[in-house]
Amino acid sequence: MIALSIDDLKSFTQKLFLGTDFDDFLLTEAKIVTFNTFTIDGHVRRGFYTEEEAGELKLQECSFWKTIRPICFSLIKGKRLPGSFHISLQANHQQMEDFLTSRQILAISSEQIKGLYLHIRYDDGKLFCITGSSLAVFTMDKTLEREWDTYVEDFLKQTGIAAIRE
Repeated sequence: MIALSIDDLKSFTQKLFLGTDFDDFLLTEAKIVTFNTFTIDGHVRRGFYTEEEAGELKLQECSFWKTIRPICFSLIKGKRLPGSFHISLQANHQQMEDFLTSRQILAISSEQIKGLYLHIRYDDGKLFCITGSSLAVFTMDKTLEREWDTYVEDFLKQTGIAAIRE
């Protein structure tokens, strides 16, 4: 787990709330504080959709960020900055598979990974991206965690976001 400080708040929030760079991540939870506190649980309620709709939408355990992004943007847009926001994103199944393949991580399978996370926290005028990983098995090997940290740094760099390790 690493914390990355983001200095260019405007550029980052434009990419997060208006761009498509983060769209393939899943939203596990969002909390946005403006004139009220808004909390969004990103976990999909399967009973809401028919099986056909679920298949067409390629539903996963949580909603894709691209689905929830416009709602979150509507909560923060305006002349005033939000008091804070915390957004927890998770790699979707295909991202996880691609990550394991590209980083040649053979010791752990995607079934053993509960989640690869990117937590975005804005508080007191400061913005941080914090990485995280969760496994369903115990291992002393920290390769997955280190590689995910590097992957997130590379992802931010590729999207034009300058991030500094704290």
